[in-house]
Amino acid sequence: MSKNNTDYHNPVMLKECLDGLNIRPDGIYVDVTFGGGGHSRAIFDLLSSKGILVAFDQDVQAKENIWGAKNFHFVESNFSFLRNQLKLRGITKVDGILADLGVSSHQFDEGDRGFSIRSNAPLDMRMNQKAAISAVNIVNDYEVNEIARILGQYGELKNAGRIARGIVSFRSNKKIETTGDLMAATRPFAPKFKDHKFFAQVFQGIRIEVNDEMKTLESFLLQTEDVLAPGGRLVVMSYHSLEDRPVKNYMKRGSLDGTIEKDFFGNILKPFTEINRHPIEASEVERETNNRARSAKLRIAERNDGE
Repeated sequence: MSKNNTDYHNPVMLKECLDGLNIRPDGIYVDVTFGGGGHSRAIFDLLSSKGILVAFDQDVQAKENIWGAKNFHFVESNFSFLRNQLKLRGITKVDGILADLGVSSHQFDEGDRGFSIRSNAPLDMRMNQKAAISAVNIVNDYEVNEIARILGQYGELKNAGRIARGIVSFRSNKKIETTGDLMAATRPFAPKFKDHKFFAQVFQGIRIEVNDEMKTLESFLLQTEDVLAPGGRLVVMSYHSLEDRPVKNYMKRGSLDGTIEKDFFGNILKPFTEINRHPIEASEVERETNNRARSAKLRIAERNDGE
C-alpha cells in the first residue's frame, strides 16, 4: 500500500488529527483504529526511520491495507488490550495515540456485515468476526428487558420497552435473521418522517452491545495515562454522544463519569490537559464530501508531567 486507501475508508479530519498528535519524526505513535490505514499512512509518512508506528484493528479485513516496513507494526487486536500488546513489543511509553471510534465507511458499505440499514443483509454487526455473539443472537435470544436496556441505553430510544416487546413478538412468528427482518420488527414504532434516524438508533444500540463498545472505550481511556509519555498527545474522534461523553470527562476531569478529585491544596487531579476546550468539527467542505465527517467530534489532550 503506497497511499491512503480512501475506497476502504476516507479518513475524517486527517489534517486536524495529524496536527493534534504534534508528531515528532523519531517518536512512537499508535493508531488504535487502523481500518483503511488512511490516518496511519499519513502518520507513518511523517516519521523518520527511527520513528515507530503501531496500528491496532480487530477486523480481519483491515489486514488487507497494511504495508511492509521495519518500523510499522500491525496488531490484530481490540484496543482494550493496548497496554499489554505494546508491552509484548517492548514498548512501555508512546508519544501519541489516535482513536477514530465507531464503524468505518467500509464496514457500513460491506453489505454482508449487517451494519447498514441501506441493504438487506445477514444480521451480524461484529467488528471482530471471530467473536461468538452477533446481532442475530441478541435479537432472537435475549430477554425482553435486556433488549429494552440495550435500545434505551445504547440506542438512546425513549420507547425502548415497547420496541423490545415488538421485537420479541415478531420473533415468536419468524426468526430475525436479516437487517430487513429487524427493520420490519421495529417499523411499527418508527416516527413518521423520522424513520431513518429511528432505524439508525436501533442499529446503533445493538451494534454497541455486540461489540461491547462502551466498556472497550472506557478500558482504553484508562490505559492511556499509563502508556503516554509526559507531553504525549491523546487524539480521539467520536461520532455520537455516548462515545464523546466519557472522552470529554476523562480529558477535562480525569474520570469517566465526570467526578472531580482534588489534592490537599484543591488542585484537580487529572492526567491530561485539554488542547482544545471544545470539540473540533469537520469543515463544511469535508462534511459535504464525506458523510461520516458530519457527526464527528475531535478532542485532543496532552499528558501531564509527573502524574
